[in-house]
Amino acid sequence: MSERYKVIHDPIHGSIRVEEPFLTILDRHEMQRLREVKQLGLGSMVFPGANHTRFEHSLGTYHLAGRMAASIGLSKEDSSAVRMAGLLHDICHTPFSHTTEEIVGHATGMDHMEAAKKLISGEIRTHLERDDDLFGGVPPISEVLEENGISSEKVCGLIMYPESTDERLDAFSGGRKAEHFSARDFIHQIIHGPVDADQIDYLVRDAHYTGVTHGKVDIERLIGTMRINNDRIVIEKGGRSAAEGLMVARSLMYSSVYFHRTVRIVKMMLLKSVEASSIDVKEIHLWNDAGLMEHLIAEGGKPSQIARSVQNRLLYKKVMTVFSEDASEDLLSFLSEFTSYQKRKQLEREIADRAGVDMSEVVVDIPPRSILLSNMSIGKTDVSILDPEGKVKSLTRLSPIAKALQSRDTFGWSLLIASPEEHKDAVLRASKKVLSL
Repeated sequence: MSERYKVIHDPIHGSIRVEEPFLTILDRHEMQRLREVKQLGLGSMVFPGANHTRFEHSLGTYHLAGRMAASIGLSKEDSSAVRMAGLLHDICHTPFSHTTEEIVGHATGMDHMEAAKKLISGEIRTHLERDDDLFGGVPPISEVLEENGISSEKVCGLIMYPESTDERLDAFSGGRKAEHFSARDFIHQIIHGPVDADQIDYLVRDAHYTGVTHGKVDIERLIGTMRINNDRIVIEKGGRSAAEGLMVARSLMYSSVYFHRTVRIVKMMLLKSVEASSIDVKEIHLWNDAGLMEHLIAEGGKPSQIARSVQNRLLYKKVMTVFSEDASEDLLSFLSEFTSYQKRKQLEREIADRAGVDMSEVVVDIPPRSILLSNMSIGKTDVSILDPEGKVKSLTRLSPIAKALQSRDTFGWSLLIASPEEHKDAVLRASKKVLSL
């Protein structure tokens, strides 16, 4: 009996072959929800072509993870686990992707990867209550994996960030530093590493759909020169230029797309709508983009007004932008105290009260503390290069380009405040008072 498989045509990677048990998982309701969750959240408000979804990205990550596994010679067991992790890594992304992740994390204490682990094991609901008639008797994903000889524990472990990683970056496309890995954790690096399947796919895919040309990555050269050295994934010297290209693409995509100021304002507006609503975000991982918008608009009042404003691109206007080169050390130190979700809300409330406006009408956006206080962000971008003599060196030591990019300010700004047009003057005066500017 021939093996069941499908060939799916993808605009980025061409024909992607999906066989069992990956095909069964791809067809499950948990994965199908991702067809209705935009990869770049509300990025299409600035980049009209950015309507691609987490489903496409998950398929691409699965494909690249498989190619990387083959390139470094993983066993069938390890290859299956890392491919499955690539397929499932975003299964609990909330509506509009990272747009709503912060408020959900604050309410639940979990990021989307921790939620994915619970969903895969069946510890949390996998579908809306209204769909009990469709999925009530469906076993958790973990059972399907185990029945097919794939360890669900191993897959979940690969989806999670390595325990030794540093502070998470609260960025538009997310990410953590990933510098230290335990023995044999080169498998983990295929999902979370200096040159990983997740990162490569989102950079190339996002560049394609936004029309921004900065995300060009030489995938063939990168994967073709991957090797294992001392339990780490390294790139042979022949792939050095491709690794430099990856760093360039990542740096420019972050500054031109992910941290685009208007994109950030739209994101914060939707967050305001959710915050002003009565929605219990603890099960929001079961909703899609349209479902969230439907709930917000149906609620009426301020949540509906803001959500409808977003839909119709009636956006808050920039009240104040402090560019990085203009920010004093004292100001940066002061702002660093407000990078957490709760502290930022406190700052928004103080400005709103002083301006005499509703808190939902003041948006304050500040880069993550690690970026605010230091532009140095090695993490994922610090690629290891293997020379012909078997010596491994950091790309940032070998390449002036890589070293320069390492200290490049990917945000370009340290503080962004926005409000409706009619409140700009009042919010500006209040902001200057509160921030002592």
